Amino acid sequence: MSKSYLDSTPDENGYFGKFGGSFIPPMLEAPFEEIKKAYKELKKSPAFIEELKYVRKHYQGRPTPISFAKNLTNLCGGAKIYLKREDLNHTGAHKLNHCMAEVILAKHLGKKKVIAETGAGQHGVALATAAAYFGLECEIHMGEVDIIKEHPNVVRMKILGAKVVPATHGLKTLKEAVDSAFEKYIETYEDTLYCIGSVVGPHPFPLMVRDFQSIVGHESKEQFLEHESKAPDAVVACVGGGSNAMGIFAGFIDDKDVELHSVEPMGRGDKLGDHAASLTYGEEGVMHGFNSIMLKDADGEPAPVYSIGSGIDYPSVGPEHAHLKEIGRTIVGLCNDEEAVDAFYKLSQLEGIIPALETAHAIAYAMKLAKTLSKDKTILVNLSGRGDKDIDFVVDNHPIPNAKF
Repeated sequence: MSKSYLDSTPDENGYFGKFGGSFIPPMLEAPFEEIKKAYKELKKSPAFIEELKYVRKHYQGRPTPISFAKNLTNLCGGAKIYLKREDLNHTGAHKLNHCMAEVILAKHLGKKKVIAETGAGQHGVALATAAAYFGLECEIHMGEVDIIKEHPNVVRMKILGAKVVPATHGLKTLKEAVDSAFEKYIETYEDTLYCIGSVVGPHPFPLMVRDFQSIVGHESKEQFLEHESKAPDAVVACVGGGSNAMGIFAGFIDDKDVELHSVEPMGRGDKLGDHAASLTYGEEGVMHGFNSIMLKDADGEPAPVYSIGSGIDYPSVGPEHAHLKEIGRTIVGLCNDEEAVDAFYKLSQLEGIIPALETAHAIAYAMKLAKTLSKDKTILVNLSGRGDKDIDFVVDNHPIPNAKF
């Protein structure tokens, strides 16, 4: 009997096809080997599994439900649109799914502190929450631009006891936050664990984060049967690094009749620096310790990127997403800023759900997709986060529509 996709991918060196691996300074090889060994042991440990189950049920509020977006479906006039409600997960996004597990791993390794990057602040809030729960110090690196834009999440991180360190170089957004956090981690790795916020980075992080996020897909597969007595025809998720997408895709990846749609940020247009659509416009390259598809400038360096969604303006993408596109398992779509804002308001006013701007990209794409499909078809969207953090920015820059759609 052949192994399932999740059991056979990546290989032992962390490669998803030709993508992935570990490209790190020699001084970090031993710490990363320690992390890899610890994760291998922990994921088979009944005590770890039970602790994680307890935390997810009694602290995070899992399982999160699936909701039928009746009014949005009626507006689009095609396929039924369903939402996996990760916005109802504690802290308001999917990020806590892997953060709680990563902090348990840090405690297992005897670390006193966790460090990470954040873009929109959702990962930072989730890690600060997990660190508070388990009694560890927490340091979050965040681009100066995003600190201003995502002010509510910055305040939340500080209230939770985290130290927020601004990244002041380059474009001062997500890539620079990763650079800054990695530099600090190299200085402090003996008593610190870097808790990567997506399915990116050196092996074993793309595997670990996917595994921890797969709870979203496994729940969804079972829950969707309650609604439709069959699997969805399409599963849609936004992709920056790609953790929320890999989480929900994991539940359906072996179901060949289920289309998997990865939605990238088209930003302001197709000019380099105006978008963050790595899978669509990028090429193979190594960044932040892993080989994947990335956007490059004329010198072959990571290109400047932009998106209205701070959590998805990253010049590369998780190696597994690069692999899935290459083998034809995923369909890559695009959503620009204008479409995302429109979806933000439509979901808010038609369903009473204010989505994160990152998530709004997936909603906008699903609305377009629904119109191309018949009414007997179904679409499941990973509603990966709520938009509390974005409301001031959106209203200040995009006036509230006068009436419901």
